[in-house]
Amino acid sequence: MIVFRENKPRVGQEEIVGHIEFHHEFYSINLKNERDIIVWLPPSYQNSTKMYPVLYVHDGQNLFSPHTSYIGHDWRIDEVLTELIKEKKVEEIIVVGIYNNKDRLEEYNYFTFKGKKYIQFIIKELKPFIDKNYKTKSDKKNTAVMGSSMGGLISFQMAWHYPRIFGKAACMSNSLWTDNRKIFETVTNDNRNHSEQKIYLDCGCDEKQLIRDNKEMCLLLRKKGFVNRKNLFCYFVKGGKHSEIDWSHRIDVPLEFLFGIK
Repeated sequence: MIVFRENKPRVGQEEIVGHIEFHHEFYSINLKNERDIIVWLPPSYQNSTKMYPVLYVHDGQNLFSPHTSYIGHDWRIDEVLTELIKEKKVEEIIVVGIYNNKDRLEEYNYFTFKGKKYIQFIIKELKPFIDKNYKTKSDKKNTAVMGSSMGGLISFQMAWHYPRIFGKAACMSNSLWTDNRKIFETVTNDNRNHSEQKIYLDCGCDEKQLIRDNKEMCLLLRKKGFVNRKNLFCYFVKGGKHSEIDWSHRIDVPLEFLFGIK
């Protein structure tokens, strides 16, 4: 089953909701460059000894504040998560926003040299740092990755190539056309069991250059054994376009699918 949803506007706010911590100019040995990292902590974090799942999100500057977001509209992930947690619809999680840089297009593609290095940066440098300095559940079932456009592609690639590390992935408006749709060949030829993973895919119906590929990937994943609403959620939005505003409209859907409380 493929789910469709109409876009409905939401009103955001400029102040970040909740507690955040910045790690400025975080240096990568693998990439030989640096970037800012922003960490959002859930409501109970400061007064609790429990451990929390972690969601790593690409294009981190777009997540929390319109002042740093690409077109002045952030994803509102802080506001949405706070509301979902309050309503007991999702677990409390830690969100790690990974800022992009001038090499974004290369880094957000596993099929490039820098793309492979970028994933190694997250696996071998950033994740160990987060697990050491925060109260995290570090196993695959509690480690998720999320992104949009090329960020959606690299999120899918991270989960697909490293299922023992990233057990969950939310991939929005994915650029599956990259490298002549090579990702389809990768998935088709992979005979590993991915049944323990959860993958969310979506696309706006007005994203004419992307919608066909995303629908095709959903069908391919079903052929590979993924089950609708169990470990696969395909979501297509009527009137949805390729923008931070549109992704903010539906950010609750992947959050509930990946971290929903049963």
